[in-house]
Amino acid sequence: MKIFIAGASGAIGGHLVPLLVQRGHDVVGTTRSPAKTGLLRALGAEPAVIDALDPDSVADAVAKAEPEVIVHQLTALTGPMKTGPAKRMAVATNRLRVEGTDHLLAAARAVGVRTFVAQSNALWMERAGGPVADENGHLEPNPPTDASEVVAALRHVEDSVTAITWADGIVLRYGGFYGPGTGISAAPDAVMAEQVRKRKIPIVGGGGGVWSLVHIADAASATVAAIEKGRPGIYNVADDEPAPVHEFMPVLARALGAKPPRRVPAWLARLLAGKGAVDMMTRARGISSEKAKRELAWTPLYPSWRTGFTDGLS
Repeated sequence: MKIFIAGASGAIGGHLVPLLVQRGHDVVGTTRSPAKTGLLRALGAEPAVIDALDPDSVADAVAKAEPEVIVHQLTALTGPMKTGPAKRMAVATNRLRVEGTDHLLAAARAVGVRTFVAQSNALWMERAGGPVADENGHLEPNPPTDASEVVAALRHVEDSVTAITWADGIVLRYGGFYGPGTGISAAPDAVMAEQVRKRKIPIVGGGGGVWSLVHIADAASATVAAIEKGRPGIYNVADDEPAPVHEFMPVLARALGAKPPRRVPAWLARLLAGKGAVDMMTRARGISSEKAKRELAWTPLYPSWRTGFTDGLS
């Protein structure tokens, strides 16, 4: 198939593009940076430089490519995790998930795309219910004030894509990424790994928030399966071991050669990092990926973060 990947130079694109090319697909990959076109060519994609917030730029690129499938992986989540840059990245990502989604959907409809696959994530599943949610679960309706725009943007992606009737709209709710090309890897420039080594990511309160994680290679293989076999709707994509923060963070620190994470009371973390960060550390819910395994015949290479942290960070 002819596949147009918006955001192909991001973390998942480096794994997704080669998989699609190996399977015989014709891939056009977008980037906002002309400096990354060589990387995309090396991966096997035809590069397209676009401004995803400019509807004409998006429409022109999609019209030129004439794809059968569009894969929306646009985010701006790169660079340092200091408060100022992190907030700017979140704002930019929110715009990409709202305006960028709308521009891609309009361009897709104009050229008759038959499948539209979009990225969501599982960190903001509704806090009511048990520790693990399936695809019937919803995003949190009443998030902390400082997370409301993030959740609203995710909701916009999910609602907009699953509502289309002119193509198969598929949303992938990924767990937290780790592995090569992500912020949690053995690479010296992996931002979050460096924060863990410096003990700047603590366990907040009891660390009872349950997270689902997924190795980036497994996220990519699930995306390929969704492109080729997926039906309209939502698929959760994560490993088989949702775990509370207090359980997986010390294991991650050990795998990175770091000391155990510090522990910080929730009231102090709320003052320093905000209510949203505390909520994720203490109230998050994990996800079940049984639907993806059943309907997409997807099997993760790393079914547990335990083996992923020891064998899959480099």
